[in-house]
Amino acid sequence: MCRNITALRGLEPAATAEEIEAAARQYVRKVSGVQTVTDNTREAFERAVAEVTAATTRLLEELPPRKQPPTTVPPLRRPEVQARMAAKATKG
Repeated sequence: MCRNITALRGLEPAATAEEIEAAARQYVRKVSGVQTVTDNTREAFERAVAEVTAATTRLLEELPPRKQPPTTVPPLRRPEVQARMAAKATKG
């Protein structure tokens, strides 16, 4: 289902709160079908993101270390994503 969500367990350095929330946000977007948050969807959407973020954080803390690091890099660590975010911040 969420092919674009990357593994966060075993990253060096460990996954950040921002990376965990980004993965949660992507998951909630996918399962809810909400691509653009509106006044009608904001409360439920943000609550779900917070709950998935908390559950993911607990999961990553409780699982044993991985023997091998993930084969993919989370989006927030990718240079092209960082460049896009920096350009957006400059415009905004």
